[in-house]
Amino acid sequence: MSLLSYNELCELVEQGVIRDVTGDQINGASIDVRLGDTIIVETCGDLNKKQHVDIQARTNFPQKVVEIGNEYHLAPGEFILAHTMEKFYLPDDIVAEFKLKSSGARSGLDNALATWCDQNWHDSVLTLELRNNLRHTHIILRPGMFIGQMVFYRTEPVPHEKSYAVRGRYNKDSSVQQVKL
Repeated sequence: MSLLSYNELCELVEQGVIRDVTGDQINGASIDVRLGDTIIVETCGDLNKKQHVDIQARTNFPQKVVEIGNEYHLAPGEFILAHTMEKFYLPDDIVAEFKLKSSGARSGLDNALATWCDQNWHDSVLTLELRNNLRHTHIILRPGMFIGQMVFYRTEPVPHEKSYAVRGRYNKDSSVQQVKL
């Protein structure tokens, strides 16, 4: 597996593997990605009933979809699902990984969980799992702000029947996604 560098990333953008990217988003070994305009936030649900998430059964936490508008104030300890503005069309020999921007991390923001994108993940924005690690201070999130960067690796092609195109649940996502069955 080899890390893709600037010229290879420029080629991927030209080929449409990553869409909605301008030249100034391409770095030496990554592509900057921006925060989309829709998030999923946890709601209280039924306070008279014990609530749980069953990972194996793929249940979701009580939630609502929120359009950010101009900005969203992420409360201390709050967890949300968000998405990138950029869409991805990974071929069978490219994988990608999301990394939070260091300025966001230094401000207390955390990309809490999943960051890996397998070969043939396509026609999708990336759903992010964001959390405010601060104890007393809100973090302001704005649509279009640079939230992270994607790092791309070239691999051996994956057999089609083992690819994300066949086995994945999150292809063709145009906005933030909750857990899918």
